[in-house]
Parts: sequence; C-alpha cells; structure tokens
Amino acid sequence: MTYAEAIEYITHATTFGIQLGLVRIQELLRRLGNPQERYKTIHVTGTNGKGSVSAIVAQSLQAAGIKTGRYTSPHLEEYTERISVDGTDISRGDFAAAIAVVAQAVDAMAAAGMERPTEFELLTAAAFLYFANCHVEYAVIEVGLGGLLDSTNVITPVVSVITNVALDHMKYCGPTVEAIAVHKAGILKEGVPAVTAASGPALAVISAAAEKHHCPLAVLHRDFDFADRHCQGLAGQSFTIQRQGAAPLSVTMPLLGFHQAQNAAVAVMALMSAAAQDRRITDGSILQGMAQVRWPGRFQVVRAGDVPVVIDGAHNPAGIATFCQTYEENFGAAGRVFLFSVLADKDYSQMVRQLFHDDDFVICAPAPTPRTSDPQELAAMLPCRAAWTNSIDEGLDQAFQAVRPGQVLCIVGSLYIQGDVRRYFKRKGIAV
Repeated sequence: MTYAEAIEYITHATTFGIQLGLVRIQELLRRLGNPQERYKTIHVTGTNGKGSVSAIVAQSLQAAGIKTGRYTSPHLEEYTERISVDGTDISRGDFAAAIAVVAQAVDAMAAAGMERPTEFELLTAAAFLYFANCHVEYAVIEVGLGGLLDSTNVITPVVSVITNVALDHMKYCGPTVEAIAVHKAGILKEGVPAVTAASGPALAVISAAAEKHHCPLAVLHRDFDFADRHCQGLAGQSFTIQRQGAAPLSVTMPLLGFHQAQNAAVAVMALMSAAAQDRRITDGSILQGMAQVRWPGRFQVVRAGDVPVVIDGAHNPAGIATFCQTYEENFGAAGRVFLFSVLADKDYSQMVRQLFHDDDFVICAPAPTPRTSDPQELAAMLPCRAAWTNSIDEGLDQAFQAVRPGQVLCIVGSLYIQGDVRRYFKRKGIAV
C-alpha cells in the first residue's frame, strides 16, 4: 500500500461518519495483538487544551530521555502529524505500512460479518501499532471526542487528565456541561490517578466518578495552582507552579496566554503522578520540556512582512473567549482584520457575539469539509463590516489587501482551515 492508497483508504472510511463506541476498536486491536498494552500511556481529554497538555507532557518525557509516542487530532496539513515518536512525525512510508496491516485486520472483521471501523478507529489502531513497533516506553494519547466512548478509551494509563469541560460536541456528548463531563470522566480507570482543571458542576461529576473508581484526583486551585505570571512579549511567559508536597516550580515557556499557564500546571501534575513510578521524570526534565514545547496553530504569531498574523484554532465559545483574552494581553486594542471560518454544527452565533467588535473587518470563507457553514450566510449575520469568499486562498488575498498599518490579521474559527492557511503562507515564503 502506498501513502496515497492509505489516504484513500482512510478517506473512504469517513463515509461511516462519527460512531462512538468501543466494540469495533476492541475487536480490531485484538486482531492486531493489542499493541496498546506494550507500553505505558498517559490519557488526555478535555473540551479545550488537551492538545497543548499532550504536547507539554510528551516534550517533558522526551527531555527525561524517555522514548515517547504522541497521538493527537486533528492534523493541520497532513495525517502523519497525528502520530509522532520523540517529536518526529511518522513517515509516509511507515504510515502506509501501518494502515496496510490495519486494513488486513479490518478485512478479516468484515469477512466475519462485523461492522467496519470508522476513520478515527483506523488511525487509532495504526498509532497504537506504530508505537509498539517503535518500542516506545510511553505514549501520550489525546482523546478524539468525549472520552467514555472514544476509540482511545481502551487503554489503562498511568495517569488520566481532564483539562476542562465546556459546551462542545453537544450532539454526541449531551446538551449540558454535566452531561459532557460524564463523557470526559469516562476515561477514569480503577485506581489510576487523575488530574483536572475542571470546575463547578463539571468538577462535581468528575469528582464523583473519581471516588467511584478510587482514583486519587488532583484539582486545580485546590491541590495545585499557578501564580506570579509574567508575560515576556511574544516570546512567551513565566510563572510559578505551586504543588502540594513539593517545592514551587518556576517555569518559562514559549506558549502564549493565561490558558497555557493553566495547561502547563495540569501537565506538570500529570508528570508528577507519572514520576511517582519513574524516577527519570524530574523537575529538571519538566522545565526543559516546557522551554522546548511547540504547539502550532494555537495563538501562533507569525509575521508576513510588516503584518503580525495570529493563527488560532479556537472553534467553540470557550476557545473564542480564550482567544479574546490572549489577544488583548498581547496586542491591546490594535485594530483587526479577520479571516473567519466555522463549521455549521458549532455554536457560532455565540462565538460571533464574543469575538467581533464594531470596527473589525471580517472575511468569511468556507472550511474544506462538508461540515462547513455557508460563508455568505455567516457574513450576513456579523455585527461589523464583513465580506465573503469562495476559498481560503481568496480570503487570505483579500485579508492582506485590507489590513492597514498597525492592524493585526487574525485567522480564527476552525482547525480545519489551517492546512490551507499554512500551505498558502509557505507558497508566499512566510515561515509558519
């Protein structure tokens, strides 16, 4: 199987849509020899921040000299970004080889009259298999959707992480924060330590689940916290993480925003839990990992000539609120031109109310997925001057023509557009 054939095979599986449940993935992994049982795992879920936490944890494990896999989603430009070992994405050849092995197991399932796995299940199985073949010691596994019925929820990790809980994916996880928290808490395993920054009703649900499963639970603002936060311009930030039973940890990291300090505190507590079983994980390795972490597309600031550009994957009301806070902290009241694209199944009416000012100019563009909202309809509902276009490339052309000296170009609304955005920038010779 070639890489192109592997992508075609996976793409065909998207026709099955999102189908939560563990029966298919359990059977698929059984036929592959349960590769997920050959290494330790750290499981990360949450409405927002799970990718950042996963990146920090993986980078810190690598800094400790531990061979580390990382499975995240979605990708920005290419499927291979989702599966990495020690910070290096799986090669196209290895990706195709893993999918070929998975496809053989899927064909055997189909021949036995079983339901075919979904796209995400295929990718999850391929990641687990690749990590086993690479002999990783740890794999940091990011949940795809929810937790309870997500295809990653077949592992027994050394620590479970629930970053936070907010309204998103309500079609699959329920209409309330409490219902969504039930799905997030579904990753908790009997006796396995857990860490969370959830609060309010969501925390009550998670705490009850942790008690039921006898999981020691570390909670932000109760068992750990962060303080003395100082911004270092666009270079990053520093802060102190306060931990029960350990000395404060003074951290410097390149990721921007108050929310990333919170994510870092959560990641540190997860690493401390793993360190209780592995002495290689030290404060020194954590500090080194923090200093080296990169997580593109999440309030990533690049320069296109004299124009500062913010690329951010905020795609739900909680993410938009975080974007607004981080923008104000780093750019103040600087005028803004937006390229905005959002999926139709998101609560974009609330996102729009939070995000846009009267003096903004917004260009609406379609995301490259059938789930996209209609850019013309979107532009018509905005509370500021707006236009629409038929593609991301056209939208970026218009945005660069519209931005004035002293203004910032902001590309926000969906991770799905970032592949097109990044390819556009690379064609223009702009480093991203």
